[in-house]
Amino acid sequence: MDKKLVVGVRFKKVGKIYYFDPLDFTITAGTPVIVETARGLEYGVAEIGNREVPVTNVVLPLRKVVRIAAEQDIVQEEINKAREAEACGIFNDKVKEHGLAMKLIEVELTFDLNKIIFYFTADGRVDFRDLVKDLASFFKMRIELRQIGVRDEAKALNGMGICGRTLCCATFLEDFQPVSIKMAKEQSMSLNPSKISGVCGRLMCCLKYEEETYEELNKSMPSEGDAVRTPDGDGEVVSVSVLRQTIKAAVRKREQDPVNIAAYAVKDVTVLSKKPKDDAKPNAREDR
Repeated sequence: MDKKLVVGVRFKKVGKIYYFDPLDFTITAGTPVIVETARGLEYGVAEIGNREVPVTNVVLPLRKVVRIAAEQDIVQEEINKAREAEACGIFNDKVKEHGLAMKLIEVELTFDLNKIIFYFTADGRVDFRDLVKDLASFFKMRIELRQIGVRDEAKALNGMGICGRTLCCATFLEDFQPVSIKMAKEQSMSLNPSKISGVCGRLMCCLKYEEETYEELNKSMPSEGDAVRTPDGDGEVVSVSVLRQTIKAAVRKREQDPVNIAAYAVKDVTVLSKKPKDDAKPNAREDR
């Protein structure tokens, strides 16, 4: 299989890793570099040093590493970060002047000062054409405004989840994966929105982490309400424990006997009939 020598560069702390052609540079992980991107020259940090990867894993032609960042490049990046902070205040002032309902989340300034990008949230569409003209005349560079969603806002701002840890999206998640109510149901979680939603108001990303395991374990699990045959007689499933692979069933040995609720291993139970599935609309909800 054909391989290509690449270096993996990240531009944000928890951003995607992009492949670049290292040319004749020997680059190790942690090395700051200046690379050529569609937006112009950018400052990034190598997360993956020189490495050969299958050509099928890269999008050709690869853009190039311009140079390993020198001391003046690192200083320039620090100056740019300070300018980004100043730009936040200027942007907010201009938004007030134009009477727009926009919330600034993040500012990015390209390394070569070719473009400045403002990320914002808003309820619905916003006509910001006049604002862009005003900003362009002030900053004397290309202006780009990008409206982002609530999940991207949480990733940019960070915070604490209900688990007591910092948000996954701001700590290690590079991409958002689709999450659905069906995942919460399969994991026997409460369907109370306050219990399964993150600080962004969308379904928690961590519902995705163990989904494949639960899908596999649920293949052999009866559901609540199913009629089953147990070592103690026929009965109805009243609760299930997916991880333990056990159920509790209300069982009678004989029709005249009182109902007895007992726990059984799934391997010791035979499903006689399935309870009709509840095709409620919440199953269709999916957060991306």
